[in-house]
Amino acid sequence: MTRVLEVNSVKKHFGGVKAVDGVSFHVDEGEILGLIGPNGCGKSTLFNCILGQLTPTEGTVTLDGKPITGLYPAQLNRLGVSRTFQLLQVFPNLSVRENLILAGQEHKGTMLQRLFGPRDAGLTVDADRMIAFFKLEHLADQKAGGLSYGQQKLLDAAMAFMAGPRLVLLDEPAGGVNLTMLENLKERLQAINRELGATFVVIEHNMDFVMSLCSRVVVMAEGKVLAEGTPAAVRANPAVIEAYLGH
Repeated sequence: MTRVLEVNSVKKHFGGVKAVDGVSFHVDEGEILGLIGPNGCGKSTLFNCILGQLTPTEGTVTLDGKPITGLYPAQLNRLGVSRTFQLLQVFPNLSVRENLILAGQEHKGTMLQRLFGPRDAGLTVDADRMIAFFKLEHLADQKAGGLSYGQQKLLDAAMAFMAGPRLVLLDEPAGGVNLTMLENLKERLQAINRELGATFVVIEHNMDFVMSLCSRVVVMAEGKVLAEGTPAAVRANPAVIEAYLGH
């Protein structure tokens, strides 16, 4: 099985505080991996070390066996690493379709081609395909700012997958989403994994969402990996129950 992402003994210290303290895990091609843990356990810091917002104090990160430790987010984007944020990154004054086109333009040709080529960079067909996949057809021409929060979350996820990335990291996709829309989001994420072979990591607090979506779960506590395994194994782990699920 092809290993897409490897995180090897990553540490991130802020002065005397060890926010991430020797974390290692991997993500295989076509896998949905969940990353969970109580508040302050180092999940977000680890995500930012992987994604170039922070440089690890120690350790390495590789994508398809090639080192990406310390690369900037724009460089990672060009290598096919995409992400969502806890705070929505949609453009409220642009339509759903325009948001998707903008998300895809970073991967389409050179700067000169984008300046002098078609206004949509030839991405309208791809955008409409993603709109259909995430069942946003009835909203395609509406401004993103007019959508419900749950609909914006769907659009945000669609934007992350727009360019057919190698790896997507989803930061709290379930946060603030009502149960009906949450089930829709989960079903679409499962479908994009099943039908398009998408590989992604989900960092999330909603246990039911993670356990029903992910094939494997990594649990962090106090900057370290506490447990790793199938959702069923993680749920039954006494250390996890004590550190997180029992709270």
